[in-house]
Amino acid sequence: MPLTDNMLLARLKPEDLETFAPSLERVELSRGQVLHEPYEPIDFVYFFESGLSSEIARNPLGKGIEVGCVGREGFSGLPLVLGVNHSPHQAFMQSDAVAWRIPGPDIGKAMAESPMLTQLLLRYIHVFMIQIACSALADGRYGVEQRLARWLLMAQDRLNDELPLTHDFLGLMLGVRRSSVTDALHLVEGKQLIKAERALITVRDRKGLEKLAGDSYGVPEDHYRRIILQEETEAEPAAAPEK
Repeated sequence: MPLTDNMLLARLKPEDLETFAPSLERVELSRGQVLHEPYEPIDFVYFFESGLSSEIARNPLGKGIEVGCVGREGFSGLPLVLGVNHSPHQAFMQSDAVAWRIPGPDIGKAMAESPMLTQLLLRYIHVFMIQIACSALADGRYGVEQRLARWLLMAQDRLNDELPLTHDFLGLMLGVRRSSVTDALHLVEGKQLIKAERALITVRDRKGLEKLAGDSYGVPEDHYRRIILQEETEAEPAAAPEK
């Protein structure tokens, strides 16, 4: 069986993966595709092998802001792992992606059979909660430039140097008007940190972006490395299920 690019599945031992591999289905996801709507049933957990998903909080008037993002380091559908089948948030794809998905009841059965899987998924949820808290802190205490630099770094972590992101998407991510996104992009591009084109941003200087973002970036990433990558080093990379 081929190796999986999902960093959580790759931490599992073969015998743990085998507890739910037959229930996994490989799917292709398109940019803009909704994974779940607010307060509607969540049907699947998605383990991404590529791409970028966003978790959006919206008010009753429909205005929203991103509170978290997920790529191949994790999974979407966190409430299902916690025994809840809905969320007040929306989840949708920021870019095309490939993922392994599993129905909610099946992930619950697999967790009951595999303590290692349960531990790994709960640790990731812990990291995601830290990411949400850091997003709230950034939105309330940092300027648009710093927040943009933080978000571009998070997107680069999951998509590499070329980011297929529009101004409208960035406005939703940062909770600001499109004009504010345009101004911030011009300022960051003027520092030679990125190259901004229509629906595409290329990172040119990651170190410069990290300096601009300051301590608004890095806390969730550090926790992920410490509690998932380093503490689980005894596990061998797992093979993905057949297509």
